[in-house]
Amino acid sequence: MLAAPSPASADLVKLANGRVLSVEACRFEGDSVIFEFPGGGEVRAPKDLVAEILPDEVPHAKAFALEALASSVSAAGPRMADSAIRELVDRVAARIGVNLRLARAVVEVESNYDARAVSSKGAMGLMQIMPVIAQEYALTDPFDPEKNLEAGMRHLRELLDRYGNDSMRALAAYNAGESAVSRYGGVPPYRETQDYVQRVLALVRQH
Repeated sequence: MLAAPSPASADLVKLANGRVLSVEACRFEGDSVIFEFPGGGEVRAPKDLVAEILPDEVPHAKAFALEALASSVSAAGPRMADSAIRELVDRVAARIGVNLRLARAVVEVESNYDARAVSSKGAMGLMQIMPVIAQEYALTDPFDPEKNLEAGMRHLRELLDRYGNDSMRALAAYNAGESAVSRYGGVPPYRETQDYVQRVLALVRQH
């Protein structure tokens, strides 16, 4: 594997006037928002100044993912049938100890069962593994369906254990990173992450 980039720790705040501000974090108190800046220092402003909060991009992750896809032995072979992938999801989830309905929902939302999926942010495969997570779990081919599922399920299981089986916080950490959940004390105020958590939990109820 190539050396994985370090995860970003900043937030990008899109302001109502269209400008984008990079901050360490921001928190809301009543009608105010407080911006925390790297190295210390805070600024308080009206809450309606903020249009959206986005996690900062991880640099070079997309290039890493495309290079991994190009060199993947699994991706070069024939595609697995959807039914075979679904059976594999259930087997790996049972082996790792992840609730089957939750496992199915995460894979559906993350990749729609596409083992060769690459996101705009560089997430890879069925569980949309980021390069830093691939390195943490020694995942040498992120596009090997079973290995990708094993790494993703292990990561999700560890997050569930860390957060006392609180699915909302575990899913938020899976999507946005543990540092974001720690900074905000729960699901961070990222529209993408909030939508992600709700979509997964809705599918869990349907399965």
